[in-house]
Formats: sequence, structure tokens, C-alpha cells
Amino acid sequence: MKSPLLALPGAVPAEGTDEGVAAHYGDLFREQRNLSRGTGFVDLSHRGVVTVTGADRLSWLHLLITQHVSALPPQQATDALVLSANGHVEHALYLVDDGTTTWAHVEPGTQEALVGYLDSMRFMYRVEVADVTADYAVVHLPAGSTASAEGAAAVRELPYGRDLFLPRAGLAELTAGYGPAAGVWAYEALRIEGHRPRLGFETDHRTIPHEVDWLNTAVHLQKGCYRGQETVARVHNLGRPPRRLVFLHLDGTEEVLPPHGTEVRLASDPEGRSLGFVTSSARHHELGPIALAIVKRNVPVDAVLLAGTVPGTQDVIVPQ
Repeated sequence: MKSPLLALPGAVPAEGTDEGVAAHYGDLFREQRNLSRGTGFVDLSHRGVVTVTGADRLSWLHLLITQHVSALPPQQATDALVLSANGHVEHALYLVDDGTTTWAHVEPGTQEALVGYLDSMRFMYRVEVADVTADYAVVHLPAGSTASAEGAAAVRELPYGRDLFLPRAGLAELTAGYGPAAGVWAYEALRIEGHRPRLGFETDHRTIPHEVDWLNTAVHLQKGCYRGQETVARVHNLGRPPRRLVFLHLDGTEEVLPPHGTEVRLASDPEGRSLGFVTSSARHHELGPIALAIVKRNVPVDAVLLAGTVPGTQDVIVPQ
């Protein structure tokens, strides 16, 4: 679904998972600085949007996802996961309830599978699940923005900004007063800086929530009764995850960023075995080249790593 905001001056289309919106509008670092100062907005209209309505929506969702939402107050944002029976991450949901409808945005292209799973679990509950991506689009306003959310169907208030669910038909008009547009490359650089994992980037088919720090934001450890809960509890109480997410400060002398999937090794043993892989990388307006990576749990936290051919030092996100 191609965004009408690609018609804005300087827009360069994104590719891959983020196809359909702008990668940047001509000045990546200026766009990052604007967002860091609380000005501008990011077009995330390529993301999927799912709604759940009905009297039982919160108590029903509470049984299916990792987050405690049975008494979720209206307008309070939260994150949640859908896990497999073995505790592997299948979906990431970014939720808010407005008092009558639960709104969620999800990774591009994942909404159909999510709706299919939720529909299969309705049984006799009074709920209706809908893919409303064709009707609503997500736009992000950074923390500190004074732009009005008037016209939004729902708003997720976050420490790092606001996610607005806007009518897709009025996207260009509603965002006209939000300030300068920033592309997803700027948004991704700030996401990586904030150590925020992304489904399909920081995750693969084996990922459990502990490995990418989702226990702190998307999992409620005091609730049970959801698929995969046994794995979550067992690893949390009796063991440690086999892998961990790290933040990498990359050597700025290299011209090319290591792409997703680049193997990570010890800099002291560049021909040695792979210890993990790069999940996301970006050029940050202050920190220079940065990345997130998944590595084996026992990799020394003070070791200099090689992301392909690029050296990098670690910041610990998930403890050993």
C-alpha cells in the first residue's frame, strides 16, 4: 500500500519490509535531529492495523497474549506478544484501548496471519476482530511534539512519542500541520539507539522474549494462561536464555553498514566460529554507525566483536 506522503518533496521510497513509505526525505541526519528535538513526524502507514471490539475483548485478549490487559485502562498504551506453544515469538502487538475498541499496529504484512489466529480463538466470546489496514494508517510523533492529535481514531502515548491511528483517506491533510516529515531510516536509527527490538529484525523462528529484552516491556511475569507461558516461566525462574541482544558501537571508518544477517565473530578471532548475527544497523546523527545484534549468551561482554569486517564494542542489553 503506497503512502500518499511519498509525494512530499525529496521523498525516497524505502525497500524491503518498509516498502510503501519514505526511507528519507533528502537529509537523514537533519530528520533524526528534528525527531530528537520533538519536531516533525514519521509516516508508518505501511504497518498493519488490527482492531478488536466487543464486550469481552480485553478479558479474551488477556488469555491469548503475554501482557496483562484484562483491566487495561482506556488510553494506556502497552506492548504484547503472541507466542507459539514452545514459547517462540510469532507476533508483536502495539496496543491501546479507547474504551470500546482495542487498537493494535503490527509489522507490515503480519496482520492477516494475526487476524486468522485471533479469529480461530474466538469460540463463544463476544468479540469481533478486523484487519482495518485499508482504512487506518499509523503516524508517529516524537516525544516533545506539540502537534495536535485531533482527527486520530486512537492514540498510543509512549515515553518516546505518540503513535496515532489516522483515517487513511485523510492522511495527507491530517499530517500537514505536524512539521517536517522524517523517513523510516531516521526512525530506525532512534529505535536502535533505544534498544527497541522489532519483529523479523531482532527475531527469528527460535526467538524467545527473554533474548531481546521483551520481558521488560511486552511480558507480564505474574500472569499465566497463555500459549507459551510455560517456557517463559521456566527460562525466567530456572535458567537463562541461550542468546542475548547487544548494542554495537561500530567502527566509523567503514563506509558500508553491515546488513541484517551479517555474521558476528570475535575481533580477536576473525576466522573463528560465528557467535551470532547483526539484526539492525543505522547511521546515527550523534553516535555514528550503530547496530543491534543477537549473540550467544556466553560471549564476553567486554569483547570487541566483528560484524562482518566492521569492529564494534558492546553495550549490554540482556545480561549474561
